Amino acid sequence: MSHLVIGTAGHVDHGKTRLIEALTGIDCDRLTEEKARGITIDLGFAHLDREDVQLSFVDVPGHERFLHNALAGLGGIRAMLLVVAADEGVKPQTREHLAVCELLGLEHAVVALTKIDLASPDQRELAELEAAELLASTQFAEAPILGVSSRTGEGIPELLGALTALANRLQDPASQERGARLPIDRAFHLQGQGSVVTGTLSGASVQPGDVLQLLPADREVRVRSVQVHGHTVGSAPARERVALQLAGVELEELQRGMTVATPRTLGARRRLLCRIRVLPDAPAALRSGAEVRVHLLSSESLATIRPLASDPLTPGGEGLAEIRLAEPLVAARGDRIILRRPSPAATLGGGEVLDPDWRRPRRDRTSAPTRAQDALKAVQSLAAGIPEALVYWAKSQAERGASAIELAPRLGWTSVAVSRELDALAGSGQLLVAPIEPRRYLAPASYIALADRARRVLGDYFSRERLARGMPKAEAVRRILPRTDGITELAETLLGWLQAQGVLAVSGDMVNLPGRGVDLSNEESALSKAVLQRFEVAGLEPPSPGEIRQALNAKPQILEGVIRFLHQRGSLVRLPSGLFLAATAFAELRRDLEASGWDRFSVAQFKERYKLTRKWAIPLLEQLDSSGATRRIGDERQIVRRSS
Repeated sequence: MSHLVIGTAGHVDHGKTRLIEALTGIDCDRLTEEKARGITIDLGFAHLDREDVQLSFVDVPGHERFLHNALAGLGGIRAMLLVVAADEGVKPQTREHLAVCELLGLEHAVVALTKIDLASPDQRELAELEAAELLASTQFAEAPILGVSSRTGEGIPELLGALTALANRLQDPASQERGARLPIDRAFHLQGQGSVVTGTLSGASVQPGDVLQLLPADREVRVRSVQVHGHTVGSAPARERVALQLAGVELEELQRGMTVATPRTLGARRRLLCRIRVLPDAPAALRSGAEVRVHLLSSESLATIRPLASDPLTPGGEGLAEIRLAEPLVAARGDRIILRRPSPAATLGGGEVLDPDWRRPRRDRTSAPTRAQDALKAVQSLAAGIPEALVYWAKSQAERGASAIELAPRLGWTSVAVSRELDALAGSGQLLVAPIEPRRYLAPASYIALADRARRVLGDYFSRERLARGMPKAEAVRRILPRTDGITELAETLLGWLQAQGVLAVSGDMVNLPGRGVDLSNEESALSKAVLQRFEVAGLEPPSPGEIRQALNAKPQILEGVIRFLHQRGSLVRLPSGLFLAATAFAELRRDLEASGWDRFSVAQFKERYKLTRKWAIPLLEQLDSSGATRRIGDERQIVRRSS
């Protein structure tokens, strides 16, 4: 069976609701106020099965005061039923609804010229000409214009035929990439059944028992039952009006604008990058910092807009813009948005989401104008297509790269589908793959920048620390791979890549430049011998570096380098307090403890045996503990003897 969700559009009191009733037999005005005032205030819904085709109608308010409600319904439709009263012709809301449908990217429409029974032949002809002229410059120029009367039934069969033919033309294959997505446009409680939400389903199908993610609340809910147009079904197809009975959530926690979706395929975001088109008759240009109201499917939020180019987006113009939302909205690449001026309310324009989790490129040392130009040039790739967007997103994460799990919510896809795309890009050389779990993908440019940074960091380090045996691996990871924090396997993989390409050398817990050696100068060699001798003679109470510097009249920087040199080669032991001790003295201490005959000893006994003050006793005991020579038990230490 073919499915098509159709939304009405048109001026207030042009007969949208009565037309839907004539087509389906369903009165979409369900509110008491709507019936009393004779106008549609909120969204209404109806359906019709005909010739193996299921038509679903979303009836939207025509009054400008309720356009925000109309936008909540128009976001999920596939085709527009533009309603123009034959006795009045095109009116302001006709134009605004049409502009909204254009901005939403709709491509298909049928025009119903209503109330032909009330119009004279001249009025009908004029209205038809106005409608044709209105559509001529739009993507709906070829839409059929059919005269109908909801009161007499004239033209209704022909209109149904046109809608049925359109539904048959627009059959969609099942989505293989996207998860299920249902923007909530109604939430209510059914006695004995619990919370129910409705909306237009897109992406994958939904079945009873499915676990979905409620956003932006970010919690799991379970589908108890699924209904399509009042009938319980075993599976709801995409592109259909669906009602889901949910478990795990109360009605008070649900509202229009929320979304239920396949877990980890969507996210709630506060910053979007969009390609924006400003309406030619927009009342104002979109300047940086301007406040707008963003409508996205059934949700809306206040926001500020910031064009990426320095100039404002003027009426009739297009450009890229950053949108910062006051409230998080569920968004994916390709979603369509409408921008309205909050007060006085007016539609300004709209566009397409290119990146739902936008972050401006990091600043470099170039001038501000150059930064702006580079940023604008860089993000142009986001507008090119999904492969280019995936490469851009991976590149924006530098050496950290990106995983399919992280990128899936930006597209509204499953991670499996994103993995296929990323693997294809890696196969063509556009991305590199770090074979960890989950796999991470890096842009080649990021790896080149990483290699340059590694050479620079190590070069700077060894120019300062000429006598260092190497750069401690933990410090190297922190300074060379700052964005791999928390992903140990990735850091190891990247270090392995850099070593394989001769950028650096890893040995144990040290990182070096390939082929680098350490040769002491005559002055440094003599100083190192003198320093080590003073530490060895002093035993368990050696002098501080300051005392040695004063005694040997050594230069501070050279002495510090020599002490680090001796420490890295194992001639000195660094105690937890930061003090240094000759390795021979510490080894002799351990041998003496093992030969002491003690099994356990107290701090007081230790101080007494070795004639130590607390300044030296406590650091030595801590070093004994950390080296495995002793084990602390309460206030005592137990000696751990080495097997002979």
